[in-house]
Amino acid sequence: MFHVKPRDPRTRRLHLFDLDGTLIRGSAAAVEISRQLGLVDEIAALEQGFLRGLTPDEFAVRARELWSELTPEQVAAAFEGAPWLMGIREVWADIRARGERCAVISLSPDFFVERLLDWGVDTTHGSLWPAVPFTEPIHRPGILTARAKVRIARELCAGYGVDPADCVAYGDSMSDAELFAIVPETVAVNADHHLAGLSSHSYSGGDLREAYALVRNSAA
Repeated sequence: MFHVKPRDPRTRRLHLFDLDGTLIRGSAAAVEISRQLGLVDEIAALEQGFLRGLTPDEFAVRARELWSELTPEQVAAAFEGAPWLMGIREVWADIRARGERCAVISLSPDFFVERLLDWGVDTTHGSLWPAVPFTEPIHRPGILTARAKVRIARELCAGYGVDPADCVAYGDSMSDAELFAIVPETVAVNADHHLAGLSSHSYSGGDLREAYALVRNSAA
């Protein structure tokens, strides 16, 4: 779950970041976790199923089966070894120094997403998974969907006293399309065709500072 810090009257904008394919270039939390377990082919097949219509909760149930032997050490290694964009900490530090706020909303497991709190993001929200090592099954209602991203964004806006019209969203794929539809300023980061024509800005590259520069002063 996520925790919103007390409302700050200086807050002008809320920056909403996707994780898979956005902050992690060309990969995803599920892929990096599976890599640690030697299950790259298996997760690739599951990812293809997701693209063909497998629901997020069913994806999670099947991934949980694949990861039955997952350890906290492997989660840490997956996080540290992921192909992160450069400049993430610097971008979040600048956002907060300007009296703005930033959040990560991802369909990926919360035990992976919440590690970004140590990098300076204000809040994270991922799908609710059992603790690692697993002793509990997936609770399907806790698995997020693309529509849930919109709900969470609205809740964060209310918590920070920010209007959705003052948000910036960063994403890369179809799971971000609904959020892009309600946020006026959006950045497609290394995006696929699902965001074509939906974003205010488009960035291709390996440095979040460059993507952030497209919107940094737009509300000044």
